[in-house]
Amino acid sequence: MSHSLGIAIESLVAMLLIMTIGYCMLLNARLKRLKADENSLKATIAELITATEIAERAIGGLKHTVRDVNENLGNQLTAASQMSQQLKKQLAEGDNVYRRLSKIVLAARPAPETAAKPASPGMSSAKAVAAAAQAFSDRRRSDGLAA
Repeated sequence: MSHSLGIAIESLVAMLLIMTIGYCMLLNARLKRLKADENSLKATIAELITATEIAERAIGGLKHTVRDVNENLGNQLTAASQMSQQLKKQLAEGDNVYRRLSKIVLAARPAPETAAKPASPGMSSAKAVAAAAQAFSDRRRSDGLAA
């Protein structure tokens, strides 16, 4: 029995060795695939680093462009604000001139019975100017501009 027990143990050890060799071959194949994946992963990482560097340069360019646009926009807003103030002053002055002209026209307006008469050749030049100003003010548009 000792001889058959020795053969059984030797056979069991041989089978375990065969299984170990098979498992080592399987692990070797997996390690080769892992190594191949590692190389492709390194290539992918290199591409990502390159893309990141390009993106960083593009972002730097965009930041520079934003600064330039911001400066230009700030200058244009300042100029527009100044122009707006000038226009407000000019409109106020134009309104003032219009009011003064209206007062002059009202002061120079002839009496109601002579208002309907056309200007005669014997009329004084001041009356003719007042009549022309009255006709001009009658033609003004509703928004305050003369037609």
